[in-house]
Amino acid sequence: MQTIERTHPQLQELKTRLTEINDIESAASLLYWDQATYMPAGGAAARGRQMATLRQLAHIKFTDAAIGQLLADLRDYEASLSYDSDEASLIRITRHDYEKAVKIPASFTAKFSQHSAQCYEAWAKARPENDFAAVQPYLEKTLELSREMANFFPGYEHIADPLIDEADHGMKATSVRSLFAQLRQQLVPIVEAIASQPIADASVLHQTFPEDQQLAFSLQVIKQLGYDFQRGRQDKTLHPFMTKFSTGDVRITTRVRENDLNEGLFSTIHETGHALYEQGINREFEATPLAGGTSSGVHESQSRLWENFVGRSRNFWQFFYPQIQAAFPSQLSNLSLETFYRAINKVERSLIRTDADEVTYNLHVMIRFDLELQLLEGSLAVRDLPQAWNERYRSDLGIVPPSDSNGVLQDVHWYGGMIGGMFQGYTLGNLMSAQFFDAALQANSAIPTQMTQGNFNTLHDWLKQNIYQHGRKYPPAELVERVTGATLSIDPFISHIKRKYGELYAL
Repeated sequence: MQTIERTHPQLQELKTRLTEINDIESAASLLYWDQATYMPAGGAAARGRQMATLRQLAHIKFTDAAIGQLLADLRDYEASLSYDSDEASLIRITRHDYEKAVKIPASFTAKFSQHSAQCYEAWAKARPENDFAAVQPYLEKTLELSREMANFFPGYEHIADPLIDEADHGMKATSVRSLFAQLRQQLVPIVEAIASQPIADASVLHQTFPEDQQLAFSLQVIKQLGYDFQRGRQDKTLHPFMTKFSTGDVRITTRVRENDLNEGLFSTIHETGHALYEQGINREFEATPLAGGTSSGVHESQSRLWENFVGRSRNFWQFFYPQIQAAFPSQLSNLSLETFYRAINKVERSLIRTDADEVTYNLHVMIRFDLELQLLEGSLAVRDLPQAWNERYRSDLGIVPPSDSNGVLQDVHWYGGMIGGMFQGYTLGNLMSAQFFDAALQANSAIPTQMTQGNFNTLHDWLKQNIYQHGRKYPPAELVERVTGATLSIDPFISHIKRKYGELYAL
Protein backbone atom coordinates (compact mmCIF):
# COMPACT_ATOMS: atom_id res chain seq x y z
CA MET A 1 0.00 0.00 0.00
CA GLN A 2 1.18 3.50 -0.75
CA THR A 3 1.81 5.74 2.22
CA ILE A 4 1.04 9.43 2.39
CA GLU A 5 3.87 11.46 0.85
CA ARG A 6 6.36 12.68 3.42
CA THR A 7 8.72 14.68 1.21
CA HIS A 8 6.55 16.91 -1.00
CA PRO A 9 6.93 20.22 0.87
CA GLN A 10 3.42 21.61 0.37
CA LEU A 11 1.78 18.30 1.15
CA GLN A 12 3.92 18.02 4.25
CA GLU A 13 2.90 21.55 5.28
CA LEU A 14 -0.75 20.61 4.76
CA LYS A 15 -0.31 17.51 6.93
CA THR A 16 1.37 19.52 9.67
CA ARG A 17 -1.57 21.93 9.79
CA LEU A 18 -4.12 19.11 9.66
CA THR A 19 -2.41 17.33 12.55
CA GLU A 20 -2.63 20.45 14.71
CA ILE A 21 -6.34 20.82 13.87
CA ASN A 22 -6.96 17.15 14.59
CA ASP A 23 -5.31 17.48 17.99
CA ILE A 24 -7.64 20.35 18.92
CA GLU A 25 -10.69 18.41 17.72
CA SER A 26 -9.56 15.32 19.64
CA ALA A 27 -9.24 17.39 22.81
CA ALA A 28 -12.83 18.60 22.31
CA SER A 29 -13.95 14.98 21.81
CA LEU A 30 -12.20 13.97 25.01
CA LEU A 31 -14.09 16.68 26.87
CA TYR A 32 -17.36 15.35 25.46
CA TRP A 33 -16.47 11.77 26.46
CA ASP A 34 -15.77 12.99 29.99
CA GLN A 35 -19.06 14.92 30.07
CA ALA A 36 -20.97 11.79 29.07
CA THR A 37 -19.17 9.48 31.51
CA TYR A 38 -17.54 10.92 34.64
CA MET A 39 -17.97 14.69 34.75
CA PRO A 40 -19.81 16.02 37.83
CA ALA A 41 -23.02 17.88 37.03
CA GLY A 42 -21.51 21.11 38.28
CA GLY A 43 -19.07 21.16 35.39
CA ALA A 44 -21.73 21.46 32.70
CA ALA A 45 -21.68 25.22 32.13
CA ALA A 46 -17.91 25.44 31.91
CA ARG A 47 -17.71 22.31 29.78
CA GLY A 48 -19.95 23.84 27.14
CA ARG A 49 -17.71 26.91 27.00
CA GLN A 50 -14.55 24.79 26.84
CA MET A 51 -15.77 22.65 23.96
CA ALA A 52 -17.03 25.70 22.12
CA THR A 53 -13.61 27.35 22.43
CA LEU A 54 -11.79 24.32 21.06
CA ARG A 55 -14.19 23.71 18.19
CA GLN A 56 -14.13 27.36 17.18
CA LEU A 57 -10.33 27.32 17.26
CA ALA A 58 -10.21 24.17 15.13
CA HIS A 59 -12.65 25.70 12.65
CA ILE A 60 -10.66 28.93 12.39
CA LYS A 61 -7.46 27.02 11.74
CA PHE A 62 -9.05 24.73 9.16
CA THR A 63 -10.67 27.57 7.21
CA ASP A 64 -7.45 29.61 7.18
CA ALA A 65 -6.73 30.93 3.68
CA ALA A 66 -3.31 29.27 3.91
CA ILE A 67 -4.95 25.84 3.71
CA GLY A 68 -6.98 26.95 0.71
CA GLN A 69 -3.76 28.11 -0.95
CA LEU A 70 -1.99 24.83 -0.20
CA LEU A 71 -4.88 22.90 -1.74
CA ALA A 72 -4.75 25.13 -4.81
CA ASP A 73 -0.98 24.69 -5.12
CA LEU A 74 -1.36 20.92 -4.87
CA ARG A 75 -3.80 20.58 -7.79
CA ASP A 76 -1.12 19.77 -10.34
CA TYR A 77 0.52 17.29 -7.99
CA GLU A 78 -2.83 15.65 -7.31
CA ALA A 79 -3.49 15.37 -11.05
CA SER A 80 -0.21 13.51 -11.48
CA LEU A 81 -1.27 10.80 -9.02
CA SER A 82 -3.67 7.90 -9.42
CA TYR A 83 -7.14 8.40 -7.97
CA ASP A 84 -6.61 5.52 -5.54
CA SER A 85 -3.35 6.81 -4.12
CA ASP A 86 -3.33 7.84 -0.48
CA GLU A 87 -1.80 11.21 -1.37
CA ALA A 88 -4.46 12.09 -3.97
CA SER A 89 -7.17 10.89 -1.63
CA LEU A 90 -5.92 13.07 1.22
CA ILE A 91 -5.88 16.16 -0.98
CA ARG A 92 -9.31 15.34 -2.48
CA ILE A 93 -11.04 14.71 0.85
CA THR A 94 -9.40 17.70 2.53
CA ARG A 95 -10.53 19.95 -0.33
CA HIS A 96 -14.10 18.62 -0.03
CA ASP A 97 -14.11 19.35 3.72
CA TYR A 98 -12.46 22.75 3.29
CA GLU A 99 -14.93 23.94 0.65
CA LYS A 100 -17.80 23.10 3.00
CA ALA A 101 -16.15 24.46 6.14
CA VAL A 102 -15.41 27.91 4.68
CA LYS A 103 -19.14 28.44 4.25
CA ILE A 104 -19.72 28.11 8.01
CA PRO A 105 -18.66 31.04 10.23
CA ALA A 106 -16.40 30.12 13.14
CA SER A 107 -18.73 32.03 15.44
CA PHE A 108 -21.56 29.67 14.48
CA THR A 109 -19.40 26.63 15.28
CA ALA A 110 -18.73 27.99 18.76
CA LYS A 111 -22.35 29.01 19.30
CA PHE A 112 -23.70 25.62 18.28
CA SER A 113 -21.13 23.69 20.30
CA GLN A 114 -21.93 25.61 23.47
CA HIS A 115 -25.67 25.26 22.91
CA SER A 116 -25.34 21.51 22.29
CA ALA A 117 -23.53 21.01 25.59
CA GLN A 118 -26.26 22.94 27.43
CA CYS A 119 -29.02 21.08 25.61
CA TYR A 120 -27.42 17.72 26.43
CA GLU A 121 -27.34 18.55 30.14
CA ALA A 122 -30.98 19.70 30.04
CA TRP A 123 -31.95 16.44 28.31
CA ALA A 124 -29.94 14.28 30.73
CA LYS A 125 -32.00 15.78 33.56
CA ALA A 126 -35.33 15.96 31.71
CA ARG A 127 -35.47 12.37 30.48
CA PRO A 128 -35.54 10.60 33.86
CA GLU A 129 -37.97 13.25 35.12
CA ASN A 130 -40.26 12.85 32.08
CA ASP A 131 -40.13 16.62 31.60
CA PHE A 132 -40.22 17.55 27.91
CA ALA A 133 -41.24 21.10 28.79
CA ALA A 134 -37.88 21.63 30.51
CA VAL A 135 -35.94 20.83 27.35
CA GLN A 136 -38.41 22.31 24.82
CA PRO A 137 -36.80 25.78 24.64
CA TYR A 138 -33.40 24.20 24.10
CA LEU A 139 -34.79 22.05 21.30
CA GLU A 140 -36.43 25.09 19.70
CA LYS A 141 -33.02 26.75 19.69
CA THR A 142 -31.50 23.59 18.17
CA LEU A 143 -34.08 23.73 15.37
CA GLU A 144 -33.29 27.40 14.74
CA LEU A 145 -29.56 26.65 14.57
CA SER A 146 -30.12 23.60 12.35
CA ARG A 147 -31.99 25.73 9.82
CA GLU A 148 -29.23 28.32 10.02
CA MET A 149 -26.68 25.59 9.32
CA ALA A 150 -28.61 24.34 6.28
CA ASN A 151 -28.87 27.85 4.90
CA PHE A 152 -25.10 28.18 4.72
CA PHE A 153 -25.51 25.85 1.71
CA PRO A 154 -28.13 27.51 -0.55
CA GLY A 155 -29.52 25.85 -3.63
CA TYR A 156 -30.84 22.74 -1.90
CA GLU A 157 -34.01 20.93 -2.99
CA HIS A 158 -35.05 20.33 0.64
CA ILE A 159 -33.77 22.19 3.68
CA ALA A 160 -32.65 18.87 5.19
CA ASP A 161 -30.39 18.05 2.22
CA PRO A 162 -27.21 19.77 3.47
CA LEU A 163 -27.63 18.14 6.89
CA ILE A 164 -28.26 14.69 5.40
CA ASP A 165 -25.28 15.10 3.08
CA GLU A 166 -23.05 16.00 6.03
CA ALA A 167 -23.74 12.61 7.60
CA ASP A 168 -24.28 10.51 4.47
CA HIS A 169 -22.52 12.13 1.55
CA GLY A 170 -24.46 11.91 -1.70
CA MET A 171 -27.87 11.34 -0.12
CA LYS A 172 -30.80 13.77 -0.18
CA ALA A 173 -34.26 13.85 1.35
CA THR A 174 -35.77 12.58 -1.91
CA SER A 175 -33.36 9.64 -2.26
CA VAL A 176 -33.77 8.62 1.37
CA ARG A 177 -37.57 8.91 1.14
CA SER A 178 -37.59 6.73 -1.98
CA LEU A 179 -35.43 4.05 -0.37
CA PHE A 180 -37.46 4.13 2.82
CA ALA A 181 -40.73 3.81 0.90
CA GLN A 182 -39.47 0.65 -0.84
CA LEU A 183 -38.30 -0.78 2.47
CA ARG A 184 -41.50 0.07 4.29
CA GLN A 185 -43.58 -1.61 1.60
CA GLN A 186 -41.66 -4.84 2.17
CA LEU A 187 -41.38 -4.64 5.96
CA VAL A 188 -44.94 -3.85 7.01
CA PRO A 189 -46.43 -7.15 5.72
CA ILE A 190 -43.61 -9.08 7.42
CA VAL A 191 -44.24 -7.31 10.72
CA GLU A 192 -47.97 -7.98 10.42
CA ALA A 193 -47.37 -11.67 9.62
CA ILE A 194 -45.09 -12.07 12.64
CA ALA A 195 -47.50 -10.14 14.87
CA SER A 196 -50.18 -12.72 14.04
CA GLN A 197 -47.99 -15.46 15.55
CA PRO A 198 -47.46 -16.10 19.27
CA ILE A 199 -44.78 -13.77 20.63
CA ALA A 200 -41.54 -15.49 21.58
CA ASP A 201 -40.98 -15.82 25.32
CA ALA A 202 -38.11 -13.52 26.29
CA SER A 203 -38.76 -13.55 30.03
CA VAL A 204 -35.49 -15.44 30.52
CA LEU A 205 -33.65 -12.23 29.61
CA HIS A 206 -35.43 -10.27 32.33
CA GLN A 207 -34.20 -12.08 35.42
CA THR A 208 -31.64 -10.46 37.70
CA PHE A 209 -28.22 -10.29 36.03
CA PRO A 210 -25.69 -8.47 38.25
CA GLU A 211 -24.08 -5.52 36.49
CA ASP A 212 -20.47 -6.47 37.18
CA GLN A 213 -21.02 -9.97 35.77
CA GLN A 214 -22.70 -8.55 32.66
CA LEU A 215 -19.79 -6.19 32.08
CA ALA A 216 -17.23 -8.94 32.59
CA PHE A 217 -18.94 -11.26 30.10
CA SER A 218 -19.37 -8.46 27.54
CA LEU A 219 -15.67 -7.63 27.71
CA GLN A 220 -14.84 -11.30 27.20
CA VAL A 221 -17.03 -11.36 24.07
CA ILE A 222 -15.67 -8.25 22.40
CA LYS A 223 -12.08 -9.26 23.04
CA GLN A 224 -12.85 -12.47 21.13
CA LEU A 225 -14.39 -10.40 18.31
CA GLY A 226 -11.13 -8.50 17.92
CA TYR A 227 -11.50 -5.28 19.93
CA ASP A 228 -8.00 -4.18 20.91
CA PHE A 229 -7.95 -3.18 24.58
CA GLN A 230 -4.43 -1.80 24.15
CA ARG A 231 -6.12 0.85 21.99
CA GLY A 232 -9.47 1.16 23.74
CA ARG A 233 -11.61 0.88 26.87
CA GLN A 234 -15.26 0.66 27.87
CA ASP A 235 -17.17 2.86 30.33
CA LYS A 236 -20.80 3.40 31.28
CA THR A 237 -22.96 6.27 30.03
CA LEU A 238 -26.57 7.38 29.69
CA HIS A 239 -26.75 6.74 25.91
CA PRO A 240 -24.02 4.42 24.49
CA PHE A 241 -21.58 5.75 21.89
CA MET A 242 -18.12 5.19 20.43
CA THR A 243 -15.51 7.92 20.24
CA LYS A 244 -11.97 8.13 18.87
CA PHE A 245 -9.13 10.42 19.91
CA SER A 246 -6.56 8.68 17.68
CA THR A 247 -6.18 5.32 15.95
CA GLY A 248 -4.51 4.26 19.20
CA ASP A 249 -7.37 5.40 21.45
CA VAL A 250 -10.83 4.24 20.34
CA ARG A 251 -13.29 4.05 23.23
CA ILE A 252 -16.74 2.58 23.66
CA THR A 253 -19.47 3.11 26.23
CA THR A 254 -22.43 1.00 27.28
CA ARG A 255 -25.55 1.06 29.41
CA VAL A 256 -26.47 -1.84 31.71
CA ARG A 257 -29.79 -2.80 33.27
CA GLU A 258 -29.74 -5.64 35.78
CA ASN A 259 -33.19 -6.86 34.70
CA ASP A 260 -32.39 -6.92 30.96
CA LEU A 261 -29.54 -9.03 29.60
CA ASN A 262 -30.10 -7.63 26.10
CA GLU A 263 -29.33 -4.03 26.96
CA GLY A 264 -25.70 -4.11 28.02
CA LEU A 265 -24.55 -7.06 25.92
CA PHE A 266 -25.86 -5.95 22.56
CA SER A 267 -25.10 -2.25 23.04
CA THR A 268 -21.52 -3.33 23.81
CA ILE A 269 -21.32 -5.46 20.66
CA HIS A 270 -22.93 -2.63 18.66
CA GLU A 271 -20.42 0.00 19.79
CA THR A 272 -17.60 -2.51 19.29
CA GLY A 273 -18.60 -2.71 15.63
CA HIS A 274 -18.03 1.03 15.35
CA ALA A 275 -14.72 0.70 17.20
CA LEU A 276 -13.43 -2.16 15.06
CA TYR A 277 -13.93 0.08 12.03
CA GLU A 278 -11.92 2.91 13.57
CA GLN A 279 -9.21 0.61 14.91
CA GLY A 280 -8.88 -0.94 11.45
CA ILE A 281 -8.15 2.28 9.56
CA ASN A 282 -4.73 2.53 7.95
CA ARG A 283 -2.49 4.03 10.63
CA GLU A 284 -0.71 6.11 8.00
CA PHE A 285 -3.87 8.22 7.92
CA GLU A 286 -3.46 9.25 11.57
CA ALA A 287 -4.49 12.84 12.34
CA THR A 288 -5.74 13.53 8.79
CA PRO A 289 -9.28 13.77 7.38
CA LEU A 290 -8.84 10.26 5.96
CA ALA A 291 -8.72 8.74 9.46
CA GLY A 292 -12.43 8.20 10.02
CA GLY A 293 -15.47 6.35 8.77
CA THR A 294 -16.69 7.48 5.38
CA SER A 295 -20.31 8.11 6.39
CA SER A 296 -22.87 7.62 9.11
CA GLY A 297 -24.46 4.77 7.15
CA VAL A 298 -21.22 2.89 6.50
CA HIS A 299 -20.24 3.30 10.14
CA GLU A 300 -23.63 2.01 11.24
CA SER A 301 -23.31 -0.91 8.84
CA GLN A 302 -20.43 -2.18 10.93
CA SER A 303 -22.13 -1.83 14.29
CA ARG A 304 -25.23 -3.55 12.95
CA LEU A 305 -23.23 -6.26 11.14
CA TRP A 306 -21.45 -7.27 14.34
CA GLU A 307 -24.55 -6.84 16.52
CA ASN A 308 -27.06 -8.64 14.31
CA PHE A 309 -25.38 -10.78 11.66
CA VAL A 310 -22.82 -12.00 14.17
CA GLY A 311 -24.06 -11.36 17.73
CA ARG A 312 -27.67 -12.48 17.18
CA SER A 313 -26.78 -15.46 14.99
CA ARG A 314 -27.19 -19.08 16.02
CA ASN A 315 -23.57 -19.73 14.98
CA PHE A 316 -22.28 -17.11 17.42
CA TRP A 317 -24.19 -18.60 20.33
CA GLN A 318 -23.18 -22.17 19.55
CA PHE A 319 -19.79 -20.99 20.76
CA PHE A 320 -20.71 -18.45 23.45
CA TYR A 321 -23.77 -20.04 25.03
CA PRO A 322 -21.88 -22.44 27.33
CA GLN A 323 -19.81 -19.45 28.45
CA ILE A 324 -22.78 -17.24 29.27
CA GLN A 325 -24.39 -20.17 31.08
CA ALA A 326 -21.22 -20.44 33.17
CA ALA A 327 -21.35 -16.70 33.87
CA PHE A 328 -25.01 -16.88 34.95
CA PRO A 329 -25.60 -20.47 36.09
CA SER A 330 -28.66 -19.85 38.26
CA GLN A 331 -30.41 -17.93 35.47
CA LEU A 332 -29.45 -19.93 32.36
CA SER A 333 -28.10 -23.37 33.27
CA ASN A 334 -31.42 -25.12 32.61
CA LEU A 335 -32.28 -23.12 29.51
CA SER A 336 -31.70 -24.57 26.03
CA LEU A 337 -29.66 -22.75 23.41
CA GLU A 338 -32.68 -22.68 21.09
CA THR A 339 -34.89 -21.01 23.70
CA PHE A 340 -32.20 -18.41 24.34
CA TYR A 341 -31.68 -17.84 20.60
CA ARG A 342 -35.40 -17.25 20.09
CA ALA A 343 -35.51 -14.88 23.07
CA ILE A 344 -32.72 -12.63 21.78
CA ASN A 345 -34.41 -12.55 18.36
CA LYS A 346 -37.90 -11.86 19.64
CA VAL A 347 -39.92 -9.67 17.26
CA GLU A 348 -42.34 -7.31 18.95
CA ARG A 349 -43.72 -3.86 18.32
CA SER A 350 -41.94 -1.85 20.99
CA LEU A 351 -41.31 1.71 22.15
CA ILE A 352 -37.51 2.00 22.31
CA ARG A 353 -35.46 2.17 19.10
CA THR A 354 -32.24 0.86 20.65
CA ASP A 355 -34.09 -2.18 22.03
CA ALA A 356 -35.96 -2.89 18.79
CA ASP A 357 -35.51 -6.14 16.87
CA GLU A 358 -34.12 -6.38 13.35
CA VAL A 359 -37.57 -6.51 11.76
CA THR A 360 -39.20 -3.48 13.39
CA TYR A 361 -36.07 -1.36 13.96
CA ASN A 362 -36.22 0.52 10.67
CA LEU A 363 -39.81 1.61 11.32
CA HIS A 364 -38.49 3.50 14.37
CA VAL A 365 -35.91 5.22 12.17
CA MET A 366 -38.45 6.20 9.54
CA ILE A 367 -40.64 7.87 12.18
CA ARG A 368 -37.71 9.99 13.36
CA PHE A 369 -36.60 10.84 9.83
CA ASP A 370 -40.08 12.02 8.85
CA LEU A 371 -40.43 14.12 12.02
CA GLU A 372 -37.05 15.75 11.37
CA LEU A 373 -38.17 16.79 7.91
CA GLN A 374 -41.44 18.20 9.24
CA LEU A 375 -39.63 20.20 11.93
CA LEU A 376 -37.21 21.67 9.40
CA GLU A 377 -40.00 22.43 6.93
CA GLY A 378 -41.96 24.25 9.63
CA SER A 379 -45.00 22.01 9.31
CA LEU A 380 -44.42 20.72 12.85
CA ALA A 381 -43.65 22.90 15.88
CA VAL A 382 -41.37 21.67 18.65
CA ARG A 383 -44.16 22.13 21.20
CA ASP A 384 -46.29 19.65 19.22
CA LEU A 385 -43.48 17.10 18.80
CA PRO A 386 -44.52 14.78 21.68
CA GLN A 387 -48.05 14.48 20.33
CA ALA A 388 -46.81 13.94 16.76
CA TRP A 389 -44.38 11.31 18.02
CA ASN A 390 -47.11 9.44 19.87
CA GLU A 391 -49.46 9.59 16.88
CA ARG A 392 -46.81 8.08 14.59
CA TYR A 393 -46.15 5.28 17.06
CA ARG A 394 -49.87 4.58 17.22
CA SER A 395 -50.26 4.51 13.43
CA ASP A 396 -46.99 2.77 12.53
CA LEU A 397 -46.46 0.34 15.40
CA GLY A 398 -49.83 0.17 17.11
CA ILE A 399 -48.50 1.31 20.48
CA VAL A 400 -48.39 4.63 22.33
CA PRO A 401 -45.58 5.68 24.70
CA PRO A 402 -46.86 5.96 28.27
CA SER A 403 -44.42 8.81 28.89
CA ASP A 404 -42.13 11.15 26.98
CA SER A 405 -39.16 9.41 28.63
CA ASN A 406 -40.02 6.37 26.52
CA GLY A 407 -41.11 8.55 23.62
CA VAL A 408 -39.69 11.77 22.27
CA LEU A 409 -36.99 12.01 24.96
CA GLN A 410 -35.51 8.55 24.43
CA ASP A 411 -32.78 9.40 21.88
CA VAL A 412 -29.95 11.83 22.61
CA HIS A 413 -29.41 12.86 18.97
CA TRP A 414 -31.58 15.99 18.73
CA TYR A 415 -30.48 17.04 22.21
CA GLY A 416 -26.77 16.77 21.51
CA GLY A 417 -26.60 17.50 17.79
CA MET A 418 -28.54 18.89 14.84
CA ILE A 419 -32.13 18.28 13.87
CA GLY A 420 -31.71 16.84 10.38
CA GLY A 421 -29.46 14.06 9.11
CA MET A 422 -29.32 12.38 12.50
CA PHE A 423 -31.20 9.13 11.90
CA GLN A 424 -31.25 7.98 8.26
CA GLY A 425 -27.76 6.47 8.68
CA TYR A 426 -29.15 3.75 10.94
CA THR A 427 -31.36 2.29 8.24
CA LEU A 428 -28.81 2.89 5.49
CA GLY A 429 -26.40 1.00 7.71
CA ASN A 430 -28.82 -1.91 8.14
CA LEU A 431 -29.12 -2.21 4.37
CA MET A 432 -25.36 -1.99 3.86
CA SER A 433 -24.66 -4.50 6.64
CA ALA A 434 -26.65 -7.18 4.80
CA GLN A 435 -24.96 -6.36 1.50
CA PHE A 436 -21.47 -6.36 3.04
CA PHE A 437 -22.07 -9.58 4.98
CA ASP A 438 -23.29 -11.33 1.82
CA ALA A 439 -20.12 -10.22 0.04
CA ALA A 440 -17.97 -11.52 2.91
CA LEU A 441 -19.70 -14.91 2.75
CA GLN A 442 -19.26 -15.07 -1.01
CA ALA A 443 -15.54 -14.51 -0.53
CA ASN A 444 -15.23 -16.83 2.52
CA SER A 445 -17.96 -19.46 2.79
CA ALA A 446 -16.35 -20.91 5.95
CA ILE A 447 -17.19 -17.80 8.06
CA PRO A 448 -20.39 -19.24 9.62
CA THR A 449 -18.62 -22.47 10.60
CA GLN A 450 -15.70 -20.51 12.01
CA MET A 451 -18.09 -18.48 14.17
CA THR A 452 -19.35 -21.68 15.82
CA GLN A 453 -15.72 -22.25 16.87
CA GLY A 454 -15.27 -18.73 18.23
CA ASN A 455 -13.08 -17.72 15.31
CA PHE A 456 -13.99 -14.27 13.95
CA ASN A 457 -10.63 -13.52 12.38
CA THR A 458 -11.55 -14.27 8.77
CA LEU A 459 -14.57 -11.97 8.88
CA HIS A 460 -12.68 -9.26 10.75
CA ASP A 461 -9.73 -9.45 8.33
CA TRP A 462 -12.04 -9.28 5.30
CA LEU A 463 -13.74 -6.18 6.69
CA LYS A 464 -10.37 -4.56 7.47
CA GLN A 465 -9.10 -5.30 3.97
CA ASN A 466 -12.21 -4.19 2.09
CA ILE A 467 -13.71 -1.44 4.27
CA TYR A 468 -11.84 -0.41 7.39
CA GLN A 469 -8.36 0.31 6.08
CA HIS A 470 -9.66 2.80 3.52
CA GLY A 471 -11.05 5.24 6.07
CA ARG A 472 -12.63 8.10 4.13
CA LYS A 473 -10.84 7.49 0.83
CA TYR A 474 -14.05 6.54 -0.98
CA PRO A 475 -17.54 8.07 -0.66
CA PRO A 476 -20.20 5.64 0.59
CA ALA A 477 -21.87 4.84 -2.74
CA GLU A 478 -18.50 4.14 -4.35
CA LEU A 479 -17.36 2.01 -1.42
CA VAL A 480 -20.51 -0.13 -1.54
CA GLU A 481 -20.03 -0.77 -5.24
CA ARG A 482 -16.31 -1.52 -4.85
CA VAL A 483 -16.94 -3.99 -2.04
CA THR A 484 -20.11 -5.71 -3.28
CA GLY A 485 -20.09 -5.12 -7.02
CA ALA A 486 -23.57 -3.56 -6.83
CA THR A 487 -25.29 -0.34 -5.84
CA LEU A 488 -27.06 -0.07 -2.50
CA SER A 489 -30.19 -2.22 -2.47
CA ILE A 490 -32.86 -3.29 0.02
CA ASP A 491 -32.85 -6.84 -1.42
CA PRO A 492 -30.07 -8.47 0.66
CA PHE A 493 -31.58 -7.10 3.87
CA ILE A 494 -35.12 -8.23 3.02
CA SER A 495 -33.80 -11.67 2.00
CA HIS A 496 -32.02 -11.94 5.35
CA ILE A 497 -35.15 -10.96 7.29
CA LYS A 498 -37.36 -13.38 5.38
CA ARG A 499 -34.88 -16.24 5.74
CA LYS A 500 -34.08 -15.79 9.43
CA TYR A 501 -37.49 -14.77 10.77
CA GLY A 502 -39.39 -16.94 8.36
CA GLU A 503 -37.73 -19.90 10.05
CA LEU A 504 -38.19 -18.53 13.57
CA TYR A 505 -41.87 -17.70 13.08
CA ALA A 506 -42.81 -20.37 10.54
CA LEU A 507 -43.97 -17.78 8.02
